[in-house]
Amino acid sequence: MRLALTTDTHLPKRARDLPAQLWSAIDDADVVIHAGDWVDEAALDAFEARSHRLIACYGNNDGPALRARLPLIARAILDGVRLAVVHETGDAKGREGRCDTMFPDTDVLVFGHSHIPWDTTTPAGLRLLNPGSPTDRRRQPFCTYMTATIGGGKLTEVVRHEIPKAR
Repeated sequence: MRLALTTDTHLPKRARDLPAQLWSAIDDADVVIHAGDWVDEAALDAFEARSHRLIACYGNNDGPALRARLPLIARAILDGVRLAVVHETGDAKGREGRCDTMFPDTDVLVFGHSHIPWDTTTPAGLRLLNPGSPTDRRRQPFCTYMTATIGGGKLTEVVRHEIPKAR
């Protein structure tokens, strides 16, 4: 099962559209995961139209219309892997411990908010993934997203993709 992971798209505030590279990953994915901060319902509509399956939540920049359509925390089981998607997890300091406490029944937690890519495993074995932002790199050298594979009850092949800067 091929996954495309993104968050903090901020359309159309940060960009008019997603980079073609990410749309291609979305088209190729069996499951698309978005961890919030869509900003505009048209972005959600586009993801729903192009995704085979979308697992998503709302973020702090998403208004009432998006919050009516999306949960604060999205959950799914993919080939035995217990997945949760949430926008915010708080400060980086202490994140692993907080997430272990808040998500004890989860194998993989995808989150956003910081625009900073993150890939760690907590002491309890929870995999924490933040794909960064494909449209707003903030203090990062590149905009980013992630892809991964789930098979045989395991998450594998997690890759952070850098989006080349526009010339």
